[in-house]
Amino acid sequence: MTHEWAVVAGASGALGSAIADALRARGLAVLGLARHGNESAGLMEVDLRDEDSVALVADRVDGAVRALVHVAGPPLAGGVANVDTQSVLEAVDVKVNGLLRLVRAVDDRFVAGSRIVAVTGHLGYDPVPASVSAGVANAALAALVRQLAAAYGPRGVTCHAVAPGPVDSPRVDRLIEHLADAGGLSAEEARQRLLDEASVDRFATPADVAWAVALLLDDAATVMNGSTIFLDGGRRTSIP
Repeated sequence: MTHEWAVVAGASGALGSAIADALRARGLAVLGLARHGNESAGLMEVDLRDEDSVALVADRVDGAVRALVHVAGPPLAGGVANVDTQSVLEAVDVKVNGLLRLVRAVDDRFVAGSRIVAVTGHLGYDPVPASVSAGVANAALAALVRQLAAAYGPRGVTCHAVAPGPVDSPRVDRLIEHLADAGGLSAEEARQRLLDEASVDRFATPADVAWAVALLLDDAATVMNGSTIFLDGGRRTSIP
């Protein structure tokens, strides 16, 4: 039986698993990818840094790829004063080259109406010195989204970025620890500072991000080609 597929890179994390569930609810068969795979849990082991590993993805889908979602990300690696430059290169490799490898792997499975979605993050648009690798990699990923949008739009395949602020997940707990250490704060103080940056008194949730990704499957989202959906609670104040 031939299905319409969603391929979700980073599907083992809180965001990726929520996105996979939302896309299943929209009727898509989901192939989840994870660096540490678990076939019994429906996760294919794929290293986004390895061309040959990513190329195997096409063999696992037997129909059109309706959605390709890249939510995988590297670990936090430090601020401008102490970040290991190799960590910055690795972050770019996972986020930017990882998306390029995925797109090329399933290029012939895209059809009119397919969506390429990169989960970036507000630090790619409002970078802070304490989080170099995330800021640099996500800024570069945002540029790639625009380039892919221009290249694939004529085929009816659109490309989008979804940029949440801090998401209530284990990753934000690690971010809070990192910010607390960098600023000499308690974890509670660092968490409150993150909350105070927004105009709403909560972080985004994995369900919020999954809702935005699933929304892009609608036909009307075609005209959003190349755009970014911000889910940052009002943190970003620049125009546009």
